[in-house]
Amino acid sequence: MQTDSYVIQMNGSPVYPKVLDVHVNIQRPNSIEKMKNRKPRWAVRASEMSKKTFNPIRAIVDTMKAKPNPDKPMIALSIGDPTVFGNLPTDDEVARAMKDAIDSQKYNGYAPSIGYQCSREVIAKYYTCPEAPLEAKDVILTSGCSQAIELALAVLANPGQNILVPCPGFSLYKTLALSLGIEVKLYNLIPEKSWEIDVKQMESLVDEKTACIIINNPSNPCGSVFSKKHLQKILAVASRQCVPILTDEIYGDMVFEYGAFQALAPLSTNVPVLSCGGLAKRWLVPGWRMGWILIHDRKDIFGKEIREGLVRLSQRILGPCTIVQGALDHIIKRTPQHFYENTINFIKSNADLCYSTLSSVPGLCPVRPAGAMYLMVGIDMEHFPEFESDVDFTERMISEQSVFCLPATCFDYPNYFRVVLTVPEEMMVEACRRIREFCLEHYQGGEVTQELECDK
Repeated sequence: MQTDSYVIQMNGSPVYPKVLDVHVNIQRPNSIEKMKNRKPRWAVRASEMSKKTFNPIRAIVDTMKAKPNPDKPMIALSIGDPTVFGNLPTDDEVARAMKDAIDSQKYNGYAPSIGYQCSREVIAKYYTCPEAPLEAKDVILTSGCSQAIELALAVLANPGQNILVPCPGFSLYKTLALSLGIEVKLYNLIPEKSWEIDVKQMESLVDEKTACIIINNPSNPCGSVFSKKHLQKILAVASRQCVPILTDEIYGDMVFEYGAFQALAPLSTNVPVLSCGGLAKRWLVPGWRMGWILIHDRKDIFGKEIREGLVRLSQRILGPCTIVQGALDHIIKRTPQHFYENTINFIKSNADLCYSTLSSVPGLCPVRPAGAMYLMVGIDMEHFPEFESDVDFTERMISEQSVFCLPATCFDYPNYFRVVLTVPEEMMVEACRRIREFCLEHYQGGEVTQELECDK
């Protein structure tokens, strides 16, 4: 296509100048002919967003080529789904609530994108407290806690901004942020202090582009639970730097010591908090995809803008499953206390068993968990020189012992591996026995003793 320039002489007038410089696009005959002769071709390409989306766990696990030892049945300590082995079913009251919701025929249609008013009231009443009061307007229901985190990130951060994320930490934070064009800065957790945050280092990462700090408590993958005092230090950083907090509390109340879990929002006097949670883990129904965002903004720092932004973002899909919404009141009010206690007691028992066994294994240094359903184990790589990394170590453990633990490189934390604690007890015993056998086979550099010289 060619552009020609012409100068047109006009009669003078108060409105138009005497000379107009006009640029005219003229399609030459040969250009038109080329367009007629153009042969359409397929040119379908993946979007930039899809290219930026990266799951570290899948990227590592999918490249592992190890095949399990055919003489030993596979024990997967890698999957963060408590329902996999069938030993931790949800409570009968939870199942009955779903059946009643279906039979009522009330929840077959579309709900508001943020959830039914009555369902949001149920969640608000369950979590409200004098220090952090909640109403239905403060609750957004989502398709699982993962979508809650996605919406919270999307409303707080723009492409080019950054967020602070724990290391080691749940890989989804990084996956979501990078797909949205948001930079991820990793703050350190300290294994010698039961995975407390290095608060000073965290604060040093804050700059003018920091959109929020993500806090995961109790922690995946660490199984740590922060004290009230430590949470107050975190809030002090956020307050000084005027940065909101996105807190992932999907494992809230899944702690081994009664009353040890402290939600973050009730401790805040001025820092606005988006708290993400859901049914998945505490009620043992991750496939039901019911999550929520609790908006804590007592100083009106978020104001209408963040609330309206969350509503708009929720409209990208038409909300979470309506049947689960219809069952929420029954689930929340009628699930018996002994169900929660039995789940926690089982996980704690496996945690104690795993920790005590692996503590005596040469070259390993487990960190005792306090909640959630995970335990992290350090590998003294100097004593395993034939392995290049934690990925290599865990891959060989699959091929030789048919035990699969996630290498902590998946969580940006090399030379550790994560153990999931929800498998049946007999499988946990056998898995620990095999891990011990594997380490004894490959350990080098010094006499093997029953107790490791490492800080647990």
